[in-house]
Amino acid sequence: MNVLERLNEKVREALAEAAVKAGIAASREELPPFVVEAPKEKAHGDLATNLAMQLVRVARRNPRQIAEELLKALDLSGTFIRSAEIAGPGFINFRLDKSFLHEVIREVLAQGDRYGSVDVGQGRSVQVEFVSANPTGSLHLGHARGAAVGDALCNLLEFAGYRVTREYYINDAGNQILNLAKSLEARYKQALGLEAEMPEDGYYGEDIVEFARELAEREGDRLLALPEEERLAYLREYGLKRELDKIRRDLERFRVRFDNWFSETSLYESGRVEAALNALREKGHVYEKDGAVWLASTAFGDEKDRVLVKNDGSYTYLTPDIAYHMDKYARGYDLMINIWGADHHGYIPRLKAALAALGYDPDKLKVLIAQMVSLYQGGEKVRMSKRTGKAVTMEELMDEVGVDAIRYFFTMRDIDTHLDFDIDLAVSASNENPVYYVQYAHARICSIFRQAKETGIELPPYGETDLSPLSAEAEYDLLRKMGEFPQAVAAAAAVFEPHHLIRYVYELASLFHSYYKAERVLTDDAAQTRARLLLVAAVRTVIANGLRLVGVSAPERM
Repeated sequence: MNVLERLNEKVREALAEAAVKAGIAASREELPPFVVEAPKEKAHGDLATNLAMQLVRVARRNPRQIAEELLKALDLSGTFIRSAEIAGPGFINFRLDKSFLHEVIREVLAQGDRYGSVDVGQGRSVQVEFVSANPTGSLHLGHARGAAVGDALCNLLEFAGYRVTREYYINDAGNQILNLAKSLEARYKQALGLEAEMPEDGYYGEDIVEFARELAEREGDRLLALPEEERLAYLREYGLKRELDKIRRDLERFRVRFDNWFSETSLYESGRVEAALNALREKGHVYEKDGAVWLASTAFGDEKDRVLVKNDGSYTYLTPDIAYHMDKYARGYDLMINIWGADHHGYIPRLKAALAALGYDPDKLKVLIAQMVSLYQGGEKVRMSKRTGKAVTMEELMDEVGVDAIRYFFTMRDIDTHLDFDIDLAVSASNENPVYYVQYAHARICSIFRQAKETGIELPPYGETDLSPLSAEAEYDLLRKMGEFPQAVAAAAAVFEPHHLIRYVYELASLFHSYYKAERVLTDDAAQTRARLLLVAAVRTVIANGLRLVGVSAPERM
């Protein structure tokens, strides 16, 4: 429990005690749920509670009457509360002796890069599968958004007490990989000066051309002498490795790592796809019609039954996905989270229906949908890459605006909302650019410490320094905001929404910039200077912690 939580708990206990003492409730256990929280408007005080209104059914009296009786019986000693008043229909507003907030500085500086961590997860295991792009070309903007949010979510959940496994599902089986091999074969022949047509569903990316050119230089025409099946198998493995290497490099540059790279092919080679089909058969949820094998998914909430095996004997995409998720459940995670692209929204009910049919708890699987990203530059929508004339890739966007801006902008909105990304704004060094604005707050504090060092002033020890000179309203605003960081982490983790952290660090940075304009940190008053240095050191720590969770750097100079 941090400073604010301890204070809230003391006030809650005092209110519960008052309700019993005043005879409004027979015991604490009889009390209805009530809140003690900071009101939205400062005019309403520092804390407020709705207990009086919640007690109307128990006490059968007017809520303002109940509030008056609560205040008469309320013992606020040891709670830092200076006064209490009744407002509106029966709210009780409290005003605090804000010096209790000084303890926030000591907590932040004592805990350092762990400040804000909570135990919402209580050690529960969670697997997050994200990106999982087909290894047939470069990562695009949708993949980049999934990568940014997925990695931020993993960071957040780890910080909130979960044991997190990050997984990339490699779609290395099926027609898309055969088309990769055939595309590479055509480009290889072209690199040798031969005429060759690209397959109908071929991949036309520059990476395929480059890989084929390198292959021609290294192997000459040796591969042409191989039987077609052997040649395509070689090209399949070669192309797959090169594409995965490129994906890994791009993700590493994007500061995203994975614990597991799970191969779809392994499901076929181990017999787990057939085993999944047999498991559904044994449970009586599979039937045959029109030469195909169907899953009776409507019995489990899907809008229609789904084909598992087509009439040509090949599997649909759903069948290996069922086998993959059976493997996930078998690994014993307490929770599994998938981050899928916008085109997968309708796929969720059929997969969950299959899992329910197998006897698994479908609620242990949560699917987040990453909506599309639109790029804008010069006020115009960017549809094509200037370099290639094709779709803009994640790599090109990193070259253009940098990793920090992409990760900040791609995480700052709810993942299930469309995102407009303004390239001009993302690269601008102005307060209108939110990532610049937040990073500049951190860099500005670092510059204060460089100035202090030049004049021989060092950061004083936080445990022994008098913090009473911190009494300005803007200082208390900063202290309270920093004290709220653990609750912000807990709240974001509870709903799996890292974008709340972006809002938090922006608000903290905004409070700091306002404070910096109004007050000097390095003053002629030595005691005030020491206290203010500790205050801004704490702000610097919290901003850095918040940015780190969303994968954004906290620069010392800008």
